[in-house]
Amino acid sequence: MSTLSEVYTKHPLNLQQIIPLDFDSIGTVPDSHAWPDSDGFVSNDRFSIPTIDLEDSDAAKLIGHACEIWGAFQVVNHGIPLNLLDEVESEVRRLFSLPTTQKLKALRSPGGATGYGLARISSFFNKFMWHEGFTIMGSPMDHAKELWPHEYQKFCDVMEDYQKKMEELARTLMRQILKYLATSEEEMNWVGSLGGASTALQLNSYPMCPDPHRAMGLAPHTDTSLFTILHQRTSGLQILKEGVGWVSVHPVTRALVVNIGDLLHILSNARFPCVLHRVVMKEPKQRFSVAFFYSPPVDFHLYPLALSSGQIPLYRSVSVAEYVGKKAKNLDKALSSIRI
Repeated sequence: MSTLSEVYTKHPLNLQQIIPLDFDSIGTVPDSHAWPDSDGFVSNDRFSIPTIDLEDSDAAKLIGHACEIWGAFQVVNHGIPLNLLDEVESEVRRLFSLPTTQKLKALRSPGGATGYGLARISSFFNKFMWHEGFTIMGSPMDHAKELWPHEYQKFCDVMEDYQKKMEELARTLMRQILKYLATSEEEMNWVGSLGGASTALQLNSYPMCPDPHRAMGLAPHTDTSLFTILHQRTSGLQILKEGVGWVSVHPVTRALVVNIGDLLHILSNARFPCVLHRVVMKEPKQRFSVAFFYSPPVDFHLYPLALSSGQIPLYRSVSVAEYVGKKAKNLDKALSSIRI
């Protein structure tokens, strides 16, 4: 069975699309990172995505409704220990506080999927983003040793523990979503087959910016995954709500943000929107977040589930590997390429 990391090796980038700016040495926003429409970064703060208690007896209904209306929600009582979230954030800070020369020792290779570097979507935009990231798929050991030759073990232990607990949470959320979609018992068992689920952990740093109104943290995009679970403690994330505009996702104490990706949009036969989202630079201070991406195994064939009588599938069956490849080649047109 192929892995997600191996799929990305077939879609290499060049080094210019991987190496972040040396943010420590920059006093002004260079033209290469200056986005023209700063007024467009403003959000509609009259709206907010729902917050759902995972222990609520109506959790499946509430989650499904949020997926349908918003494509995103925040979840509390999710079972991830608060002390683990604190440890993860501490290790993320430790990583991104390293000198640039040290971080570059763990630079993602042109054909690689893990390590330090720019967001993979960078190649689709004519301006660079005010962002540096570190991607983990499986064990972070090799890259961690390059960052800390003698002090890597705690980082690895924390990240591996976090990945394990996030996958358990993702399975729980998936069961609730399938329940809401009124899938058959056979289709409900589908989540149990995801023992080899494709997962990725993305550590994000948005360094302190001298002019945050001219910079973009992450450009608008949808995620490829079934869904993404995000840990954030500072505002910056915005989602696009049809008929409303950009809506800020403000942190809720002890909550995690969940947003729908392309694969769940396909599975729901477009019932759930794959939410367009971005990160704006609101304040002149560094911001961190951690995103967990959850998908089926790469050789799994995905197709619309729980179709009602007479309902026509909007998308053809597609393997995760094929779809990841399409998204890597054409960020905006991958979905339309498999529409029936």
